Amino acid sequence: MPKNAALLLIDVQNHFDDPALGKRNNSNAEENMSELLHIWRKTRRPVIHIQHISNPALPHHLGRDIKEIVAPLPDEPVMMKSVNSAFIGTNLEKYLHESGIETLVIVGLTTDHCVSTTTRMARNLGFYPFIVSDATATFERISFDGKLYLADEIHVMALVSLHDEFAQVVDTKGILELLEG
Repeated sequence: MPKNAALLLIDVQNHFDDPALGKRNNSNAEENMSELLHIWRKTRRPVIHIQHISNPALPHHLGRDIKEIVAPLPDEPVMMKSVNSAFIGTNLEKYLHESGIETLVIVGLTTDHCVSTTTRMARNLGFYPFIVSDATATFERISFDGKLYLADEIHVMALVSLHDEFAQVVDTKGILELLEG
């Protein structure tokens, strides 16, 4: 793992604690994100927070705040987006190039939406993403055909579709081992 591999925390926001979103998998995902964030800070690796702001013109609401467990430090960039990719409407790509960052370790919410879209774009733009499977999560959903898909099913299928093509899927322990190696 390169010394300048960036930890990219996507949409780890209070909104995702809303019970109306349904059942979620990986209930300890934020704790794993926090553990990785602690190591990144301790080893002085770059940390980038992504915050989803659907409509910046709307009044501020607490749901858009980044969760306290992974709250950014004053010197850590927070890039605000209004779509599902952290690369659209932000200066993320420029920032990564200017900082000489090629490797991204991606965590956040939700696996099948913003995490997946950002990961695909990252690889298409020439970056080398890792997704941390137990530091990402999603929610159950009813499909177009009326069938209920459990959060774990959706999570795994999203990761399956990314692994070895757009990213390497690893868990928190695997990332920590890569950092030690």
